[in-house]
Amino acid sequence: MAKKRKQKKRGEAVFRGLGVSPGIGIGVVHLHQTDAVTVPEYRIPQTGIAAERERFAKATAAARRQIGRLRAKAKGMSNSAAGELDFLLDAYQQMLKNSRLVRGVDQRIVRDRINAEAAVQAEVAEIAEAFAAMDDAYLAARLDDIREVGRRLIGNLTKTVRKIPSRMPRDSIVVAQEMTPADTALLDPGRAAGITAEVGGAEGHTAIMARALGLPAVLAVPGLLKGARAGDSIVIDGDAGQVVVNPSPATLAVFQRLRSEKQREKRQLSRLKRQPAITLDGVEVTLLANVELPIEMALVNQAGAAGIGLLRSEFMFMNREDLPGEEEQFQVLRTMVEPMEGKPVTIRTLDVGGEKISGAVMGDFRESASSALGLRGIRLSLARDELLEIQFRACLRVSAFGNVRILLPMVTTVAEVRQARAILARAARRLKRRGAAMASALPLLGVMIEVPGAALAADALAQACDFFAIGSNDLTMYTLAVDRGDDQVAHLYNPLHPAILRLIQFATAAALRARIPVSVCGEIAGDPRFLALLLGLGLREFSMTPSNIPRVKKRILALDSIAAAARAGVIMDQMDAGRIAMLLDDFNALA
Repeated sequence: MAKKRKQKKRGEAVFRGLGVSPGIGIGVVHLHQTDAVTVPEYRIPQTGIAAERERFAKATAAARRQIGRLRAKAKGMSNSAAGELDFLLDAYQQMLKNSRLVRGVDQRIVRDRINAEAAVQAEVAEIAEAFAAMDDAYLAARLDDIREVGRRLIGNLTKTVRKIPSRMPRDSIVVAQEMTPADTALLDPGRAAGITAEVGGAEGHTAIMARALGLPAVLAVPGLLKGARAGDSIVIDGDAGQVVVNPSPATLAVFQRLRSEKQREKRQLSRLKRQPAITLDGVEVTLLANVELPIEMALVNQAGAAGIGLLRSEFMFMNREDLPGEEEQFQVLRTMVEPMEGKPVTIRTLDVGGEKISGAVMGDFRESASSALGLRGIRLSLARDELLEIQFRACLRVSAFGNVRILLPMVTTVAEVRQARAILARAARRLKRRGAAMASALPLLGVMIEVPGAALAADALAQACDFFAIGSNDLTMYTLAVDRGDDQVAHLYNPLHPAILRLIQFATAAALRARIPVSVCGEIAGDPRFLALLLGLGLREFSMTPSNIPRVKKRILALDSIAAAARAGVIMDQMDAGRIAMLLDDFNALA
């Protein structure tokens, strides 16, 4: 009898990806496989068009019913992703009604005389191509949602039963080609120790679900499935974006120690949730959250945010060709404002333009609005002031349910603020005539300081508005003329460039002289490295990704504002970004 051949043990393999949910996951590979569906493509006769459209309509109705059942199931879930899943499934249901995807498929069936499955695949591919040309993380995440709805439609049309994540042993790391948000939400955090997949991004719903469940996750890992087999030992680092398959004993020991340190730090940070952010010398700092989607609201509360410093309203206008009306915007905003229980919620008006294209909004301005230096932000809103007034009316109505502030993007002149304020007053008058409920006073109206012109005109703008929000990302991009998405110049993007710091200092000083609030809502606000400098420049409000709030708070509690101001004074005398970085890092190492 022949001896059974032993399988050769494979050595350690390291993969790099995108860390989208923090933490260290250690366990064994649990493969989550989704069967690829072969999509048939064939021509249909003219006489068969009506029947094919009906078949597609039935598949769409079936998808809506399926998602409705999933929503009912989500309401009964006890884990922290239940609310997020419900918001997500609601978005899917909206896409299955009168979206560009559904209308486009129906039109293809008639125009190209092809079967419904092929029409769905072609329409999704066309939308994907358009979104890819925009190079925007926000839109890339919304594209994932369109693809998921497309897969569901194709599954119904081909009668393919979709697999759900199977029951797994404890300490399983789920390894997949792609994990959908719904699949992620159905994972049991008591058994799954992490998620890694070959595709995905930080802004997608899968990443948000993983963060809500507290599961480490690394996505966009090329070659992962070729290097991982079911049962292999595996480690994932959701902070560094690293995956190690079959780690050596020495590597495993390093990650076990790192996991213990991170778990200890997480426990320490969680205890800070209800503790005020006050420096060693008694200066109180306000930590707010940036929010892009309703499903992030649970993360805001988990982080202990003092409010929402930047609520991006673009999500209501994406993945559709029609425009959301006043009532729809009001209802959506109410689900985000009411749970904050009186904490401030700063709603930024529509910032569509540049890379964020929404055909229904652009109208006849598409060519100019598609330029980063064209008709975007407040410029586009004032060019289509009926859209701005509708958005203002929704904000005014939701002010009856919480502490609402309104923020204008891409402002460069005082005239733009005055025009917007006049439209806000007109919206309020119309609501009063209708007898609509709203707060007794109009919401505070603020401006984004995100272009050099606004920063340099900050003294004048401070007299025309009620608060500033410094958008350091765009301010850096526009000042240095650097596109971070361009590999050839991305290394030039540096928020510690003397010009950027002087613009931030100038805008902050103007706000302080005018006695209006000023905050920073770009990436530097959520990075503890920059905190001492920003605090030293006089800033006391910071808005960031919710997950960054605990770490920033920890840094604040260890800082002395007087010492930070002294170091900021030294830094602002420097002319070299390298010298500035050294002075800042030296201070952070000592303080």
